[in-house]
Amino acid sequence: MTVNVTELANGLRIVTHNMPHLETASVGISVNSGARAELTREHGIAHMLEHMAFKGTPTRTARDIAEQIEAVGGGLNAATSIEHTDYSARVLKDDVPTALEIIADILQNPVFAQDELDKEREVILQEIAAVQDTPDDIVFDMTQEAAFPGQSLGRPILGTSKSVGAISADDLREFREATYAPEKMVLGAAGAVDHDAIVKQAEAIFLAMKANGDRPTQPARYEGGHKVLARRFEQCHIVLAFEGLSWRDDDVFAAKIFTVLFGGGMSSRLFQEVREKRGLCYDIHAFDWSFADTGLYGIHAATGAEQTTDLVRVILGEIDKMIEQGPREEEVARAKAQLKSALLMSLESSESRVAQLSRDVQSFGRPLSTEELIERIEDVSREKVRELAVKLHMRSPITSAAVGPKTASQSVQRLIEDSGMRAAVVH
Repeated sequence: MTVNVTELANGLRIVTHNMPHLETASVGISVNSGARAELTREHGIAHMLEHMAFKGTPTRTARDIAEQIEAVGGGLNAATSIEHTDYSARVLKDDVPTALEIIADILQNPVFAQDELDKEREVILQEIAAVQDTPDDIVFDMTQEAAFPGQSLGRPILGTSKSVGAISADDLREFREATYAPEKMVLGAAGAVDHDAIVKQAEAIFLAMKANGDRPTQPARYEGGHKVLARRFEQCHIVLAFEGLSWRDDDVFAAKIFTVLFGGGMSSRLFQEVREKRGLCYDIHAFDWSFADTGLYGIHAATGAEQTTDLVRVILGEIDKMIEQGPREEEVARAKAQLKSALLMSLESSESRVAQLSRDVQSFGRPLSTEELIERIEDVSREKVRELAVKLHMRSPITSAAVGPKTASQSVQRLIEDSGMRAAVVH
């Protein structure tokens, strides 16, 4: 495996993985700036900036951008998350320079034309409206708001109709200048790529980019609480969550193993007990989100109004069992096998590889080798997983959210209170 890293004089880091069996390549820029970098008055601006990057530069119209990448059989994509914004392309190996030049142009030279801004604002408002028709999206937004109230970490990435409606072209320029700096960016490439050629091109098109400022990130403040939204959906969507771990935490791999064995697959505790044994829902899963200084771990499921009480009781019962007894050795072994399999399978995708390498460099300052990652997975013991399970469930108040039929969603709060778990009520 040939992985190379180079840092330019302005702080931009370049990481590549040559995958000689491929005839295609993925290339992209990951910016260590996302929705969490927003001020209160900027809610939704990180996502809007990502959209507007594709809407024209001084030398390309929005149509030019689409036609030029598709003329070589490629595709452009972008995504905004809580702490990152990613711009990427996948092309044939001979067209990597074209893809990189287009990405550099839209990243550094967006013009924010008013007519394009007005049109894209409407697109985002439709995106926000679509969320309101999607109960699992709603319940996760509610969960974040209850867990991290009054913080950018607890606000929906898309923004609200009001906040998006107020964003101007000047606001976009100000946010970009305050948060997009070369030392906060990683250029990643994987597949049929030549590291030296990419470095040479990057020096030509990115070296003039200067740091425009580094807006400090406000420390996270997990509080926990309960939120209910009555909607006429067929099912009640439920999330039970706790403060998780930062990706900097030494126990982060134990957390991943615990999440998989508790609710990560068909053999997991929750799937077997809740779905297979009792038939209380179609799907149930655990999630584990890690941020720079905190995290969010939890369980999501949806069921009919009449099954809500039984579903929550069984989940809380399984949490108690895990705290008291810990996992079995065979559960830990299965979870390790699943994580190792996912890791090795990701090596077969140039897109996944770019994402992994870019996050490694941003998080740890270097790409982590496959051997190192597997070793960290294997080093986790059953005892460590049990300690981690107790830590996740006992160190912080519970966060719970429910959206669906009124009586069903309200019953979730009563069950949490009856369980003895600490939960503040969020109005």
